[in-house]
Amino acid sequence: MITYPISFFSESKMTPGIMLPWNTEASGIKTTCAVPKEFEGSSDGFSPEDFFALALQNCFMATFKVFAEHSKLEFKSVDVRAELVVDLDDTTKRPVMKQLKLSIDLSGASDETKAGRIIKKTLENGFILQSIKTQIIHEIKFS
Repeated sequence: MITYPISFFSESKMTPGIMLPWNTEASGIKTTCAVPKEFEGSSDGFSPEDFFALALQNCFMATFKVFAEHSKLEFKSVDVRAELVVDLDDTTKRPVMKQLKLSIDLSGASDETKAGRIIKKTLENGFILQSIKTQIIHEIKFS
C-alpha cells in the first residue's frame, strides 16, 4: 500500500553566466544542466525543457508498466519518443509548453486490443500527465 504524502528532493548549484552549465542532483544521481541554445545558452547539459519532456514521457512509461503488470498484459518492449513544442501562448504571448507528442511503439503485445485500452488508461490516469496544461497527443504503433 502506498502511503501519502510522499516527498522527493533535488538540489542544484550554479554560478553566474548564461553560457555556463550547472550541476544538479536527485535521488543520488548527478547530472549537468544548461540553458538551451534556443534561449541563448550553451546547451551543454539537460535543459528544463528536456526534464519536462522526460518527466511526462517517463510518467507514461511508469504508469503503463504498472497497469500492464496488474492487467497481466505481456509485451516485449515499449519505445516512446517525445516531442515537446514550446510556443507563445495565444493570450499572454509568453512561452509555454504548448504540446507534447508521444510516439508509442509497443512490441510483442499478447493482446493489442487490451494494450490499446491500457495505453488509453495510462494517458488518462498518469498523475504527472494529468497535472499539466500542455496538450498531449499520441500515436500508437504495434510491432
